[in-house]
Amino acid sequence: MNSFPRLTAPLELRHRTVRNRITFGAHTANMSVNGLPGAQYGAYLLERAIGGAGMIVAEPVPVHRTGVLTRGNFLAEDDAVIPAFRAIIEPVQDAGAVILQQLYHVGAHGDSDLSYQPHWSPSGLPSYHDSDGSHAMSEAEIEEVIAAFIAAARRCLAAGFDGVEIWAAYHSLLDQFWTPWSNRREDQWGGSLQNRTRLSMRILEGIRRACGEDFIIGLSVSHSDTYPVLNGIEALAEIVSLHDETGHLDYVTCGSGGYLDFEKLMPTFAVAEKTAVPATELLKQELRHAKVQAESGIRTPENGETTLSAGQADLVSIVRGQIADPHLARKMMQGAPGEIRGCISCNQMCWGRRSRDYWISCLVNPSAGREHQWGGDRFTPAEAARSVLVVGAGPAGLEAARVAAERGHEVQLHEAAAQIGGQFFLAGLQPRRAQILDLMAWYERQFGRLGVAVHLNSYLDAQDIRQIGADVIILATGSLPDEEATQRFMPHLGPLPGKALGHVFAPEEVLRREARIAGSVIVYDEGGSMRGLGTAWHLAEAGHEVTIVTPDAMVGKETARTSADIPIRARLARLGARFLTEHAISAWHGQGATLRNLLDGTEQEVAASALVMATTNRAFDPVSAELDGLDVRLIGDAQAPRQAPYAFYEGRKCGLEI
Repeated sequence: MNSFPRLTAPLELRHRTVRNRITFGAHTANMSVNGLPGAQYGAYLLERAIGGAGMIVAEPVPVHRTGVLTRGNFLAEDDAVIPAFRAIIEPVQDAGAVILQQLYHVGAHGDSDLSYQPHWSPSGLPSYHDSDGSHAMSEAEIEEVIAAFIAAARRCLAAGFDGVEIWAAYHSLLDQFWTPWSNRREDQWGGSLQNRTRLSMRILEGIRRACGEDFIIGLSVSHSDTYPVLNGIEALAEIVSLHDETGHLDYVTCGSGGYLDFEKLMPTFAVAEKTAVPATELLKQELRHAKVQAESGIRTPENGETTLSAGQADLVSIVRGQIADPHLARKMMQGAPGEIRGCISCNQMCWGRRSRDYWISCLVNPSAGREHQWGGDRFTPAEAARSVLVVGAGPAGLEAARVAAERGHEVQLHEAAAQIGGQFFLAGLQPRRAQILDLMAWYERQFGRLGVAVHLNSYLDAQDIRQIGADVIILATGSLPDEEATQRFMPHLGPLPGKALGHVFAPEEVLRREARIAGSVIVYDEGGSMRGLGTAWHLAEAGHEVTIVTPDAMVGKETARTSADIPIRARLARLGARFLTEHAISAWHGQGATLRNLLDGTEQEVAASALVMATTNRAFDPVSAELDGLDVRLIGDAQAPRQAPYAFYEGRKCGLEI
């Protein structure tokens, strides 16, 4: 029985039949080399085509020199992209996917560091991407941008793309013209709705004339209700309907958020799923010609099927879900949704790396971005099967065991705790992070399929390991909290003064319910990550009065690049949490702490029944020194404590190398 009858149904778009209703939507992967797509980006897209995606929308290309936003953008206004794209388009089409390219201009929200150009906008308002202002476009410059969009579409046609997607989402240039708040012009490009949509209508009509009737044209929009000055759902529907009436538009894809509200743009676990569905539902009712696609928080095939079955869209874009598992669509088509490795909505290596101008990857799928090196999620059998012992079932051990077994090795996994996952399992106990627990269940299913022998409550010493006699020993024993609770920004103190008085805990002890906390609590968060922030949220949700102390200038510094920090700080504030930035702990007194201001050296006393110290862990490697003469691989936090992506990466790499 087909559990996804709507998602698996084909869809006609102009001259092409899309084999299912799942799109791998446009997103900036930052993989270009000197502005051109190469082997890395080609393999990245091809893996999703092999994985069954019905349609792929390639990374947006800036149509004009003033629209360059990232280091990895493809060349703007340059025919050199044509043969480079042709080389990667043909394999994707041969694998069965329809492929388009998104065309974009960010308008006011540019990045001068990268473009070295003024940001062009309707009325010269500030950028919400950097701290610069923008240039109010002349009519000649508006015509120049129209011509640039059409020229970019012609390049796409010459390269072999099946069509283009015009980007008007996230309050980009076209959206800036649509929005009265950002379009304050009094000429033919501003004022009335007809004038405000003149730019996008000219682009749409120009591309249709230039590229022909068989060329697919999509329009990307987004909905935001964060600020009343932005277009609401009804205004957006009216704007899109005008474009639909031309008959030139084949589909509209709608997301959420934008440059004014990043937390909704690529919503993390802290935000509800299917955030754009209210808007797509209205668009579905209003549009007469164009199909409607929902994106933003459509994480799983189940999300997609329920959206389509409720008549809220015609197809769905699942981006992060297909970064996490490039074969998501194929597994759905084969009726095996339980085999899909789910995205955990963390944004750490996709949006988080993109925000730092690196090529993107994935926390749970370190092959993302390395498909040209590692072959994606399709494993080559090892030349000879070997017996492999993995000690420790945290992220590094889990991934090493899985990959080694996928390649045909005989694997046994020993874990000292009563469940797999290590500290990552504990992270899944924080508010709204149960997707991590779903990932642990996926690993358990994979181990059952692959015949991995899992031994829980099994602590191995060096003698035990030698007696097992495996050909290869992978030590993934992880890390432990620093018993001295030393602070990086108070190095002269050494161990925390007063720790021996008790009531000082690590986040792991809190999440394992080993810490007995009554009343108020101080959480000292030195990492700025979810280890401290999520534990504070956990305590606040449980009714404790929480004071978050951090040496950083903001709470949740490391989560800022994922945009999870914004909704979490808001939630903590509503729960009554107090924030003290640029402070450290001078001493613990058993019923409170002395806090030191790192800027002026002043101190204050804060009463609390407990202190949680989210400081840097220490590597835990109790046995490698006693295993001389054996083939031992030390991976993950057992080498050096780091964030989870690097543990998954080392596990994958280790499994591939055996």
